[in-house]
Amino acid sequence: MHIKAHAKINLVLAVGKRRPDGYHEVETVLQQLELHDRLEFRAADDLSLDTDSREVPSGPENLVWRAAVLLRARHNCKRGAAIRLYKSIPVTAGLAGGSADAAATLVGLSRFWGLNLPWEALQALGAELGTDVPFCLAGPTALARGRGDVLTPLPPAPPLGVVLVKPPYGVSAAEAYARFDRLPRGDNPESSPVLQGLAARDARAIAHGLSNNLEPAVFELHPELETIKRRLRNCGALGALMAGSGPTVFGLTPDLATAEAVAAKLRSTGLSVLVTQFRGERLGVSGILEQPG
Repeated sequence: MHIKAHAKINLVLAVGKRRPDGYHEVETVLQQLELHDRLEFRAADDLSLDTDSREVPSGPENLVWRAAVLLRARHNCKRGAAIRLYKSIPVTAGLAGGSADAAATLVGLSRFWGLNLPWEALQALGAELGTDVPFCLAGPTALARGRGDVLTPLPPAPPLGVVLVKPPYGVSAAEAYARFDRLPRGDNPESSPVLQGLAARDARAIAHGLSNNLEPAVFELHPELETIKRRLRNCGALGALMAGSGPTVFGLTPDLATAEAVAAKLRSTGLSVLVTQFRGERLGVSGILEQPG
């Protein structure tokens, strides 16, 4: 059995005050992308994890492993599985690749082991693994509040093109939020322009409403990200934004063909670029696509 694990971006990220539990209060508009990792599950006596990426651990540090162990423990399951993770989502990129992999693992092993857990049970397990996992289970478009795990589904977005520029380094989310806490507090971004754009399926309105108040903190650390954001717009993107806590910066275009044209201009300057698009369909109870095989 094969499961797709879709990347996500934040179209709006409004970070508020730190909560007593150590998380920050957020309001964010989340959007899954067609860009995805793939997980393969095969029968085995014990649990094992293998990956095609040298950047990804294959033990307890990996959210796939942690998801599998958590699922077995909570449901007293003694079965094993040989899991193979094929990475396409860049690592430490602000695109929730690890969270998407964990979500796909919960869905895949729930079916593979015959547990067939309801969506609510998968969501509860996902929330224990990370704040992005519940959305990665639900997809494809949602408004999230609280620490990012209180979800309100939104109508599927139009299939906008997305150009992703990933610098050759990662950004620690903990460092980004700590620096955010030290900066003067400005007004929080408004979600309403993007929500209205999504409702109207208006690409230009969605792109013009993009906002992320973590940007100043991360741009202070990596000023070249602001330059990349400007280059995306200059090369034809309708709007551009840092993805989550970075360092990936994305640009939106009306369609995939325009995204490819923008990407070609950026690649000529030596930047590492990926092209994808919004994921608009909702597939089954989890939003994760299962493939036979």
